[in-house]
Amino acid sequence: MNRHLLPAEVPDPASLRHVQQLCDLAAPYEQGPETDALFAAAMAESNSWHAERSEFFRSLLTDEPGTPAPGVGPDVRAPLVHANFFKRHEVLSVPRDEVFLHLTSSGTTGQKSQMFFDEWTIRSAQRMVARVFDHYGWITPDQPVNYLLYSYEPAPHLKLGTSFTDNYLCDFAPARDTTHALRHTGTGHEFDVRGCIEALQRYADEGLPVRIFGFPAFLHFTLERMRSLGIPPVQLPPGSLVVLGGGWKGHADRQIGKDDFYAEVTEHLGIPSERIRDTFGSVEHCVPYVECERHRLHVPVWSRAAVRDTATLEPLPHGERGYLHLVSPYITSVPAQSVLMGDLASLHPGEECGCAQPTPWFTVHGRAGVSRNRSCAVAAAELLKGMS
Repeated sequence: MNRHLLPAEVPDPASLRHVQQLCDLAAPYEQGPETDALFAAAMAESNSWHAERSEFFRSLLTDEPGTPAPGVGPDVRAPLVHANFFKRHEVLSVPRDEVFLHLTSSGTTGQKSQMFFDEWTIRSAQRMVARVFDHYGWITPDQPVNYLLYSYEPAPHLKLGTSFTDNYLCDFAPARDTTHALRHTGTGHEFDVRGCIEALQRYADEGLPVRIFGFPAFLHFTLERMRSLGIPPVQLPPGSLVVLGGGWKGHADRQIGKDDFYAEVTEHLGIPSERIRDTFGSVEHCVPYVECERHRLHVPVWSRAAVRDTATLEPLPHGERGYLHLVSPYITSVPAQSVLMGDLASLHPGEECGCAQPTPWFTVHGRAGVSRNRSCAVAAAELLKGMS
């Protein structure tokens, strides 16, 4: 069994019994009245946990009734905390000596979300990712693979959440070789597009499956560069997989439609569309949202999603666009169990997808407004300047 599928224990089994039970659910897209009731009970425990340990959340819970929203459930109280709050404030619900991991959300300058994880929280989030990968058959301990990571090469003191995640994903299949697209130079990171092209050519010849993780803009730019140089497409071996994350933020002028992008990957690398998946997540909310084979971001059993009006924050019905609101009781280190994201999204019932996953799914339509805050993807996109 993969080590990330092993049991983890909440910090206080007596007061977080339902949180433990919810996070122990192994089927990532299970749904029904029993799981809804368990989720509501777990959220109540989570709210009490943070209210007892965080003056900020205690006051919020007193002042904010937490309007129920479709997708979250009528019995779930979920006062809103905007993701940007964590860019300006450090609010913990555990002593600092219990912080197991500290990650940030952005690049070398600009405001960063400072997120602190106790061991339970980060292990729980990792187990969620492992269960989604296991669900799709992507944990292959007996099949070595080559990795091309469109993310930051690890470096001393680098705390970026995206770098942590992409390197963690390499635990699900043994690595024969690993190539990082954003190479550490000693003073920063540079995009090594020629190194990526050479890795793709080498990996195609070696015959092992290839796993490509990270920012989609950099993969797109690599394929563009191959075309401009007259380099023919390569055929990556069967079993190869592309799992992307971080979006195109900061480089929207070069973004192409998802269908066109996936077709480009298939054309140049030989990977079929069902083996190309986008993801959504953030350092403020580490629950994994991974596309199904029809490329819809389904909500897993450990979380709930809603969409709220950008002016009133009232919940919106299915299909309408507003702020994405994500809820999960898994986190005990920081009162981030109910986060209002800066992304515009629409929520849809599971049956509108047509895949085997029954849970609701959402579409992200972009960022709301213009902000000086810079995400990991924004910082990374700046490395593309001058490369075209």
